[in-house]
Amino acid sequence: MGSMRMGGCLSLIICVLLLLKAEAISVSISFVENAVAKGAVCLDGSPPAYHFDKGFGAGINNWIVHVEGGGWCNNVTTCLARKDTRLGSSKKMDGVVSFSGFFSNKQKFNPDFYDWNRIKVRYCDGASFTGDIEAVDPATNLHFRGARVFVAVIEELLAKGMKNAQNVIFSGCSAGGLTTILLCDRFRALLPTGAKVKCLSDAGYFINVKDVSGAPHIEEFYSQVVKTHGSAKNLPLSCTSRLSPGLCFFPQNVASQINTPIFFINAAYDSWQIKNILAPGVADPHGQWHDCKLDIKKCSPSELSIMQGFRNDFMKALTAVGNSPSKGTFIDACYAHCQTGTQETWLRNDSPLLANTTIAKAVGDWFYDRKPFHQTDCTYPCNPTCHNRVFDDNKFGV
Repeated sequence: MGSMRMGGCLSLIICVLLLLKAEAISVSISFVENAVAKGAVCLDGSPPAYHFDKGFGAGINNWIVHVEGGGWCNNVTTCLARKDTRLGSSKKMDGVVSFSGFFSNKQKFNPDFYDWNRIKVRYCDGASFTGDIEAVDPATNLHFRGARVFVAVIEELLAKGMKNAQNVIFSGCSAGGLTTILLCDRFRALLPTGAKVKCLSDAGYFINVKDVSGAPHIEEFYSQVVKTHGSAKNLPLSCTSRLSPGLCFFPQNVASQINTPIFFINAAYDSWQIKNILAPGVADPHGQWHDCKLDIKKCSPSELSIMQGFRNDFMKALTAVGNSPSKGTFIDACYAHCQTGTQETWLRNDSPLLANTTIAKAVGDWFYDRKPFHQTDCTYPCNPTCHNRVFDDNKFGV
């Protein structure tokens, strides 16, 4: 009986792996070698990198440029800790990554964008591509050049055919989703004037709220990021002309001034924000939130009440987006973070739904002007279609 049960488990695992393989494709890394001479480099001075899967057929002149996430570093110590990892050096990046969901090249899994040119830009500067400090301290050899990296990568893609683009989506997840918000209009300005360009932020709408101890943890952290990387001059002037630069790292302070069409996908109970903004380790020294942050089903009534308060703050911050049809929102009640890059949350039979609509359908309808989409979910745990994250305790950290 035991061996039969084991055999059944192995068969299930094999089936799942085969399904994932069928849904994803592997794409090799490319380096922007000529960027080094321009000083457009990762934290360690290595060249920027990206993964490029070419479009085909009717999508040959359509492009998705997607920026990966990975948090930020706010001082020399935390940037040094990133410097010798994939988030600070292209030398440490995997040579091949998987493309699925929004990046799938199969019509079944990605009906509106499967034949587009699809690019994932690697993230290695630690400030959402906003930093630019000329001087390099020889004691640390840290390069704060994210803004230059951004331009160098876009220039290379233009040379590789994006100069002939007809349709373009500039997207990103997490810290990359913040990039698409902060640099949306700047990206548009680098593209051909005749191209249809829109932006898409996935889990990039980080909000300015106090943590559970009452401290302004994320506000102080973002202020330090901006100062360390010299980001102020690369943040939207419409914000920095009226607020301190650190506050201009928050989407709620820049969203209303974005001129380029933009779509926001976010969980109202964003798992990264709950773990790192609402209840970071520094605000929870005794680990009372530990189990709750691992699995929302393990949250106590009092913790859930605080998380409902976070949702309320998130919805208030989101009002800056407005309801223009040029902008779009898909705000679900899931405990999740980044939902476009995995097939299960982008488009599958059991994907999250809002107004009986998948993320893939909402984004496609909005981009092609078939139908505007502004939808906000009810409160947790109302949505049975959610794929709520459950974190591995051994890999869990904040």
